[in-house]
Amino acid sequence: MAEGEKSKRHLYEVKDDKLVRLRQECPKCGPGIFLAKHKDRVACGRCGYTEFSTQKSKSAE
Repeated sequence: MAEGEKSKRHLYEVKDDKLVRLRQECPKCGPGIFLAKHKDRVACGRCGYTEFSTQKSKSAE
């Protein structure tokens, strides 16, 4: 593997002889296209689909 390339192994896990996907898939692109995790959102690098995560404000406590 060239420098900077990542293995796709970190996207899957085997549990009870079944393959489990660890990341959310893109609802527009379909199976096999995963959403990248960012600090405040998840985004698809293929189509640009983005979901922003909701955070509780500290002033509401």
